Amino acid sequence: MKIHLDLDCYFVSAERTRDNRLKNRPVVVAKGSDKRIFNPDKKDAIMLGKTGAFNSVMEFRHTKNRTWHDEFMGDNGKISGIVIAKSYEAKPYGIETGTTLSRAIELCPDLIIMPSEHLFYQELSNKLKSFLETKIPLLEQYSIDEFFGDLSGWIDECDTLEFITNLRDEIMEKFDLPITIGASCSKWIAKLITDKTKPYGVKVVYDKDVSEFVHNIKIGEFCGIGKALKDRLNSHKIFTIGELKQRPILLKEQGKIGIDLLARINGTDDEPIIANSERKGIGISRNFTAISCRAEIKRRIVILSRYLAYTIIDMGINPTTFYFKIRYDDKTKYSQSITQDRLFSESLMINTAIDIITKLDIYKRKKIHYIGISVTNFTTANHHKTFSLLEYEDDIQKSKLSSALQKIRNQYGIDMIRYALESNINDK
Repeated sequence: MKIHLDLDCYFVSAERTRDNRLKNRPVVVAKGSDKRIFNPDKKDAIMLGKTGAFNSVMEFRHTKNRTWHDEFMGDNGKISGIVIAKSYEAKPYGIETGTTLSRAIELCPDLIIMPSEHLFYQELSNKLKSFLETKIPLLEQYSIDEFFGDLSGWIDECDTLEFITNLRDEIMEKFDLPITIGASCSKWIAKLITDKTKPYGVKVVYDKDVSEFVHNIKIGEFCGIGKALKDRLNSHKIFTIGELKQRPILLKEQGKIGIDLLARINGTDDEPIIANSERKGIGISRNFTAISCRAEIKRRIVILSRYLAYTIIDMGINPTTFYFKIRYDDKTKYSQSITQDRLFSESLMINTAIDIITKLDIYKRKKIHYIGISVTNFTTANHHKTFSLLEYEDDIQKSKLSSALQKIRNQYGIDMIRYALESNINDK
């Protein structure tokens, strides 16, 4: 049996572990523009190590006694920020993930607002993962609040319900975190079970019952069926998993991806639980109050690039594909990727980012409010690439310099050595 564990309203639940007054109350966790990373003051950045494929590997420790007024209310009294998690008590008011904070307050005047603290959530998730590894022989962290496990050869199938019930209750007792656990022959059916059994539920769906369980579930609720495929299937009058299973040719026409998806909805995919999957990419991005000053944009590019470079070097990887994205305040966005088979260095990261993003920024009179930088196609011990000989000697020297800077920052802090371009410019 494979199981899927999904923490209920995780960010809110995490906040409740350190403040019981939040329980049984309408609560949201909100996030706004990051004012710390671009601040010239010293920041307490923490490397988190292996955190799962979709999780951040670096976070900043917040100052104590933060209030939502400090985080989200401007000098003009305007409230910014969006809801990134809400309690079940907040849902009846119509508050959803992505609701603006100002709108959420209108919907629920008694709403309790907590500024997000992702480092705390990740550290708590890591503690839970360490505990789960003592209970489940093969564990895969899927996200900060989701895990897959394989009980094969460990728990008899007939004892699965008792095992996951006891595990759910033990997690609640030990961590004060409500969690839902689903079990089935397939990891993706198990994930679907938790979606349908929340909150604080447990459920086992055996092989013989999979077809009946998925029959009336809407196709858009199954992991792997995105909006484009959903719309295409809807055009064929396919709205439920049961209807899709009756016309498998519609998925087989999509090639291998469709065939794999068909196996998932049938519960026959037999995809393994992967305990230590290699990260395919890593990135850093920030939303901020829209800026027109290009000198300030350049400063922020350098800061983001430096932090990402530090993370890359710390992880011991060598990316060769770089991806950059900007978004203007009118929501238009531009992106570009570039592949360079070169030895990585901090200067390569910064110079490439400045060059590409400057080219992307074709509307100089528009304000920018988002910058994103990510890297992929790593060269590792298991994945080799031949570097360009034209820049190799120079890249070796820059790589050595990056290593020297890394040692100093590891000892004295990531912000110990900065660039002149990082001087505060004031973006107004």
